[in-house]
Amino acid sequence: MRDTLYANVPFRMNEMTHHYGPHVHLVGNPFLLSQLATLCAKGTLQPQINRLVEQLYADLVKTVINAEFPRKMVTIPTRMIDSTPLGIYQGEVVDPQLRVVTVNIARAGTLPSQVTYDLLNFTVDPSLVRQDHIIMSRMIDAAQAVVGSEIGGAKIGGDIDDAFVLFPDPMGATGGSLSTAISLYKTKVPGTPRRIITLNLIVTPEYLRRMTKEHPDVIIYALRLDRGLSPPEVFGTEPGLLWDKERGLDDRQYIVPGGGGFGEIMNNAYV
Repeated sequence: MRDTLYANVPFRMNEMTHHYGPHVHLVGNPFLLSQLATLCAKGTLQPQINRLVEQLYADLVKTVINAEFPRKMVTIPTRMIDSTPLGIYQGEVVDPQLRVVTVNIARAGTLPSQVTYDLLNFTVDPSLVRQDHIIMSRMIDAAQAVVGSEIGGAKIGGDIDDAFVLFPDPMGATGGSLSTAISLYKTKVPGTPRRIITLNLIVTPEYLRRMTKEHPDVIIYALRLDRGLSPPEVFGTEPGLLWDKERGLDDRQYIVPGGGGFGEIMNNAYV
């Protein structure tokens, strides 16, 4: 007889209550929110910045794997099999035969995508894991406001048929860059993905509105929602209840309270 204790392993993510729809997940994790607060603090500098980004994404990717990836039953002899025929583990594991693509949207997404890629290679069959690269830039007007995004180049290593396609990008501000990148995969890259998932550290109500409108099939995971420029009546309400009044972007499309430009602080490059 085999113990069936781990034949169906439950995973219940702690999630903030909101009204943005079933594809939006605001992860409620005090430890990660504490680390993110330190990352965004004015006095936090390199090398602490990138170490915090690595730690945050390692945990966020694990959350997505637990919540979204399928599992399979396995029977694995342990080292105790030499001592007893009962030295066998039987239970659920993450299905290793999954195709997964992580997309690096340079430059803020470079480190998060590399963390995601490395972790995936330890989780599923590495021959089924791929990292793609997209070079994007914001387009701004004379007032320095963001008016769009433009793809300057891409290195995409194949099709995405039946693959989990992950976009680990720290800041979901306007949603312009991610929406453009996702549209590229939907229209130009062969195959139908099993699931498209964004992994963000901070998102705004504006970002969620754009993403859920332009890509309602995309699943969003975020550690924090910033709506610091909303009118007073918004504060204290559940996120999304007064969605039309919520605001997290200033006139230059930076997030408030936010953490500044992550592409800038992560690369120590302010141009």
